[in-house]
Amino acid sequence: MDITSLFSVNSADLVETANKATASITNLRGQEEKKQGFESLLDTAIKNINLTNSYISDREDMELKWAMGEVDNPHDLTIALSKASQAISYTTAIRDRLLEAYREIMQMQI
Repeated sequence: MDITSLFSVNSADLVETANKATASITNLRGQEEKKQGFESLLDTAIKNINLTNSYISDREDMELKWAMGEVDNPHDLTIALSKASQAISYTTAIRDRLLEAYREIMQMQI
């Protein structure tokens, strides 16, 4: 077996691979366009609420550990407090956007 035969490229194979790649990219773009909009906003809101709840739980656990003297590093407490604060702010912003969208939809005349 010649080593050049291992590296030879068939142009038909290249065209077929390129067509498959183009089709899969087009399919992905179509799926992304379908998910954009209100459904995507609701999915993001639900994920955000779950993440916010976990950050708040972590903050509460860290505060209890700090109060009982189990935490040696005050930076861990500060980080937990900051994460929870940012998550609450983000969740509030998304809630406000959802309410704004709902009010706008309700004001539309049919």
